[in-house]
Amino acid sequence: MTEKYDVIIIGAGAAGLMSAIEAGKRGRKVLLVDHSKKIGEKIRISGGGRCNFTNINTHPSKFISRNPKFIISALNQYTQNDFINLIKKHNIKFHEKKLGQLFCDESAQQIVDMLLLECQIANVTLKKEIIITDIDKQDNQYFITVSSDKYFCDSLIIATGGLSVPKIGASKFGYEIAKKFNLNIIETLPALVPLTFDEKILAMCQNLSGLSLETVVSFNKIFFEEGMLFTHRGLSGPSILQISSYWKSGDSIKINLSPKQDIFKLLGSKKNSNPKQDINIIISEILPKRLAYMICKDNDVRGNISELSNKLLKQLSNSINTWIISPTGSEGYRTAEVTLGGIDTNEISSKTMMSIKNPGLFFIGEVVDVTGHLGGYNFQWAWSSGFVAGQYA
Repeated sequence: MTEKYDVIIIGAGAAGLMSAIEAGKRGRKVLLVDHSKKIGEKIRISGGGRCNFTNINTHPSKFISRNPKFIISALNQYTQNDFINLIKKHNIKFHEKKLGQLFCDESAQQIVDMLLLECQIANVTLKKEIIITDIDKQDNQYFITVSSDKYFCDSLIIATGGLSVPKIGASKFGYEIAKKFNLNIIETLPALVPLTFDEKILAMCQNLSGLSLETVVSFNKIFFEEGMLFTHRGLSGPSILQISSYWKSGDSIKINLSPKQDIFKLLGSKKNSNPKQDINIIISEILPKRLAYMICKDNDVRGNISELSNKLLKQLSNSINTWIISPTGSEGYRTAEVTLGGIDTNEISSKTMMSIKNPGLFFIGEVVDVTGHLGGYNFQWAWSSGFVAGQYA
């Protein structure tokens, strides 16, 4: 069997669904295929099941790419407000959490259902559990082979995602297609991922497992002021996930465990005003007790503050305000929220998302070298890049 479509989209995640809707609205005959039985699984499990679907502060500065200007066109063509309007059209209730993050009040499944309904309205043909065995190009048309069947089209959109969360079907399929059509690929790495440490730091993390606090985590001149979480595997939480997208293997990160206070200055004041106060009690007023006790123990400080030299107090202060540690790695794609790197944006038109070398071939979403910060930005990139491809495919 051979079937002809105007547009075929491989990958029915956030970007693929959006491009299918937009191409279908233009009257194009659209086929959307996915290897999975469940559609939009990454949407469904995101945000603790409530989907952080965009961020009201979306701006090109919230994305990482070898070419930071590449993102501008797509974000301008389809903004966070455009997606918010789509949500409102479907009467999906939502709320803002901190830092402009928008979540569904009820369930992420509402977003999946909304996109599937929009596909239906746009007459998109959706085929699930499709395993593609070959993709070829002949006479300006793209041929997709699925066992003994062939589908062909004028425009082919690759929306197969990155390598993060393999348990829901992430694969390198999109990169393999890019290589087949001679597109350059920027090295891929896990991003927005917990970091791992040597035995000494790991033992500390395990003893403090479950404890969270507001921190500033920095790498070179990049810093994030958000929550940090000690886990039995290392460090996690928003500030760590954010910095993981910038951190380079072999380098150190700096953590300020009490960003609103200059600890050395505070200790100097305490030494004058209340010299008999126990140092452990003072630090416990600043940090959670378990962490305070461990830091005092590691710095070998005990007793009344009046008995401690300024040199020792400075050392203790630095271990709180400028704790410098070297991660040994990350937890990898298994727990990474997104993939850093991907198809080189120099290979793709920022206006249309089409391959410059291969007319009619489009790449969108996470498979491209565009990675958003934590907080709904990666979904906005999916909606924006999907919308753009849908206008031109």
